[in-house]
Amino acid sequence: MTHQSEPLTAPATNDAGRQVAQLRHVLGLVGKIAGRPDAEAGDAALDECARVTGAYDTAMPIVQRQFDALAAETAAWAAAGVAALLAAGGDRIQPRAAAARLADELDVALARLRGLLRA
Repeated sequence: MTHQSEPLTAPATNDAGRQVAQLRHVLGLVGKIAGRPDAEAGDAALDECARVTGAYDTAMPIVQRQFDALAAETAAWAAAGVAALLAAGGDRIQPRAAAARLADELDVALARLRGLLRA
């Protein structure tokens, strides 16, 4: 009897709004390092998460997979960027320019995620 492993797939979270909220939170933290004013979260953020979740739930499976892949990729490079900023901050270097660039890229990625779902 042979053992065949299951194909590797990224687990679907089925909570696209939570993924966007987490990336928004990272964006807020990176924005603080960049010296940007605090973005208002509140009702607008909750509305965005609800719209994204609703659009994800009604999207075709291929679009859901694209969203999940892009969200996972974004989370991975955002985590690497935050780690680099923290490492640079330990040397008392002001990494504002790097943080601003990371924040800009996160803004673009969040727009792409919303665009995939047309949310």
